[in-house]
Order: sequence, then C-alpha cells, then structure tokens
Amino acid sequence: MKALEGVRVLDMTHVQSGPSATQLLGWLGADVIKLEAPTGDITRQQLRDVPDVDSLYFTMLNCNKRSITLNMKSERGKEIFTELVKNADILVENFGPGAVDRMGFSWDRLQELNPRLIYASIKGFGQGKYAKFKAYEVIAQAMGGSMSTTGFEDGPPMATGAQIGDSGTGIHVVAGILAALYQRGQTGRGQRVQVAMQHAVLNLCRVKLRDQQRLAHGPLREYPNKTFGDEVPRSGNASGGGQPGWAVRCAPGGPNDYIYVIVQPVGWKPISAIIGRPELADDPEWATPEARLSKLDKMFQLIEEWTIRHDKWTVLDRLNAENIPCGPILSTKELVEDQSLREEGIVVSVDHPERGEFVTVGSPLQLSDSPVDVRTPPLLGEHNHEIYGELGVSADELVELKSNGVI
Repeated sequence: MKALEGVRVLDMTHVQSGPSATQLLGWLGADVIKLEAPTGDITRQQLRDVPDVDSLYFTMLNCNKRSITLNMKSERGKEIFTELVKNADILVENFGPGAVDRMGFSWDRLQELNPRLIYASIKGFGQGKYAKFKAYEVIAQAMGGSMSTTGFEDGPPMATGAQIGDSGTGIHVVAGILAALYQRGQTGRGQRVQVAMQHAVLNLCRVKLRDQQRLAHGPLREYPNKTFGDEVPRSGNASGGGQPGWAVRCAPGGPNDYIYVIVQPVGWKPISAIIGRPELADDPEWATPEARLSKLDKMFQLIEEWTIRHDKWTVLDRLNAENIPCGPILSTKELVEDQSLREEGIVVSVDHPERGEFVTVGSPLQLSDSPVDVRTPPLLGEHNHEIYGELGVSADELVELKSNGVI
C-alpha cells in the first residue's frame, strides 16, 4: 500500500511548478489525473530533442500520472469538470491569477460542489502590488532575494541552476496539501492552499535575511568581502555560515574540477598536515578560527596550492579520511552516470512508449512502508476512455465529444 493510496488529485497544472508538485503526490501513491486542454501541456512540445514525441521537459515532470483532455470553454466540458471535482480529493492549478474563477469555478463554487476538496494554487506573487505580474523561474529568484545574493562581489547578480522558483515552490505546495489533507481527517472539511513563487524563494533565502539584520551591528566577518554597505553582498562561493567554505581548483583544471572544502576548527590541524604545511597548526597567525577569519582568501589559496596538484576524487578521499567536510563539484554528466545514485533510486531510467528509454530523477522522498515506483508519463489523453467511463460517459459520446473538440 502506498502512503496516499485512495487519494485522487485533479491536476490542472502546466510547465514546471505545478507538475513538480503533483508528480511528488503521484510518487507517494495518489491517483493523479492530469487534466489538459486538447492541445496538451505546452511543455510536451518545448525543447524537443526527438521529433514528434513528448519532450524531456514534459516527461521528467509528469511520471506516475494519468492524462485526460478537456476543453473547459465548452458547456459540456464544464459539466464534465463539475463531475470530476465531485470525485476529487485535491485540485491543483498554476494558471494566472483569477483564471479558474473566470472558467466559472470560484472557491465558493468548488466548495459547493465538494466541501471536502483541497484546492491548491501556485501563483507568482501574493495578493499585494505584484499580484498580477507574470512570474517565471528567474523572475522569482530575482524578486525573492536569491539573485541579489548570488554571484561574486564584483560581478552581476546571478541565477542559480537549481529551480528554486518552480520546483522549490512545488515542494512548498506539497507540504501545504499534505497538512490540509491531515486536517481534513480531523474536521471533514477541505480548504484553500496558496503558495507564491516569490514567497517560496524568500523562504529559501532566510539566512540572507538573517545576515541583513546582522549588518546593523557591523560587517559580516564570516564573509570574504572587504567592504560592506547596507545590504547583504554577493560573496561568491563563501558559505556565509559559522564554518568557512570555498570551492578550490583541482587537476586537471577543467570547468568542474573543483572541490568544496569547509574548514571547521578541528579540521585545521589535519588540513595543515595534508597540504604539507603542518607548522600552521600551531602558528598564532593561523592556529585559531579568529586568526584565520581575517584572511580566508589566503587560507583557501594555501589549500588550493595542494588540491590543484590532484584530481577531485583523490582530494575527496584524502580529506574524508580525516573527517573534513568536502564535496566535489559534480557535473550533470557525472550525476547521470553516478552508480551510487542509480543504486539509491535517485537517478532512474524509464521506458516511454514513443521516445524509448530516458533518464530522470527519482523520488527524493523515501518512506519505508511506501516505496516509489517511477512509472512512465502518460501520452496526451491516454486515459480519456478509462476515466470518463468511470463518470458514466459512454463510448459513443466520447467519439462525439472528440469530434466536437470537447476532449
């Protein structure tokens, strides 16, 4: 039995933020019905690498779902949607503000149809002055605090490769949905769940808000920056936390031949020995964290003078042997080929009926009593007959609905 077995999700999402959330629910065992316009989720066609088949953009965000098509602008489409809502536990959408209301299905109307319904919405922004702005991944990063604090001090703001705006918001909405599902067990009532992309990114940047307030009491000594203004600066690869860290170069000097090293107080002595400078362990100029704090750049330069002579895997083994926190910079190619991640079920191969085998990320949520089986994403409208048949729509009517553009 799966954790969410018996829970039906009506998935009206598209692109990334919503589908990432509903895929997690599907991995946890929910019956996720992806409701698409007859033309399909736009990402089925975007960034195609194989002609005339669903793109990796779509397949990697829509595993473990069933697909139906429905034209919500038609009267019969609205009637069918009404029946779908009555039989759903959760409805998830990430349209622009007010789009579902304009279809004729306000929250009040949805509650009338199904008082137990949990209605989850992902929007770019909250109900304030930004409410009607369009939001995309990097816009959310820009307006949520990530870009202003990412990059090097003398460079421009930078976006992170991690999709914290889209998939990061999707994870937040899953938390809200599960909380509402639990509360429904106590009250019998559904409720609204709303998460804004800007808010989710800001939540992920809370340590930078911490440091914004610390600035009122002077420079941030854990940062390598030489000067500080009245806002948290970009600080390259510095951790900005209690333990200084930096990405140092390794042999042979390729774009990802780096390892990230954190220097804890107990780690300085073994690091000094490893890099061939054991005298620094007792040198008053280097021996204490306070002494090193004013010259973090020089400290990591000393470490790099040793790491640049070895490949990152050798450095990893040598540092790990002394319990020194570190991690090699892994490229996307290295991650796809990582045997350990394959064995852990985090990188998985999935068979697709049209494109063949593709590689995707497995579920990061691992439950001992609810193992995840990653299943191939649905073809467009693949489950129309199956799901509409459950609603009592006859085969003859399905043919008529298709010819009339309703499905």
